[in-house]
Amino acid sequence: MKNFQFRLVLACVVACFSFSQVSAQPAGDAPKAFVDGKGTGWRDLVKADFTRVNCEPTTWTWTNEMIHCTGQPVGVIRTIKQFTNFELVVQWRHLRSAGNSGVFVWATPESIKALEQGNGQLPTGVEVQVLDHGYKEQYEKDGKNKATWFTTNGDVFPTGSTRMKAFLPISPDGSRSFPSKNLSKGIGEWNHYYVRCINGEVRLWVNGEEVSGGTSIQPAQGYLCLESEGSPIDFKNLRIRELP
Repeated sequence: MKNFQFRLVLACVVACFSFSQVSAQPAGDAPKAFVDGKGTGWRDLVKADFTRVNCEPTTWTWTNEMIHCTGQPVGVIRTIKQFTNFELVVQWRHLRSAGNSGVFVWATPESIKALEQGNGQLPTGVEVQVLDHGYKEQYEKDGKNKATWFTTNGDVFPTGSTRMKAFLPISPDGSRSFPSKNLSKGIGEWNHYYVRCINGEVRLWVNGEEVSGGTSIQPAQGYLCLESEGSPIDFKNLRIRELP
């Protein structure tokens, strides 16, 4: 009986030690929800899916699977079709320090029409920010102020008259959803975005992990746009899956 009790205690000690070892693993070792845009329903977004809004004909170049943007002038290209519920994957890399760009979802037809008529530069909708880390450094160097109202790791925020309830953490004014983790890579490195837009809600995964988003978005239908804003950037593997 004593021998059995000893073995039972020993087994419990080993089990507890093993559990503590698993629990002590860094969060970064946990599996990531990486969506690669492959499988049923996914399709490529190609040059024929887009049209120019307020950029020059030479601003955007499509070469094989690569989409290159010069960054000049500030403006967007848009999809020919409007979307409601969908998933999107895209890879991007900035080619210059302090690069600025973005992906707009649910861009309103009214704002697009205004841009096409020469009024304004960027549409009304929800912007999924694409910023190089050098942008924050340059902002603080030039203005001598801390960059507290934006981050360079995947902010999600409404523009124009679009309304959105931002997921925590949020910017000081409450308008932007700040990323819960800093996962974006630096200049010249490829980053992966998975964006899910369903029933008035936008969620962003950066390099395999969900970081930001918002809900109660109005309106929740419109164009998908890619942004040109002052510096060269490459996109690739741009794919979409429409949902009911």
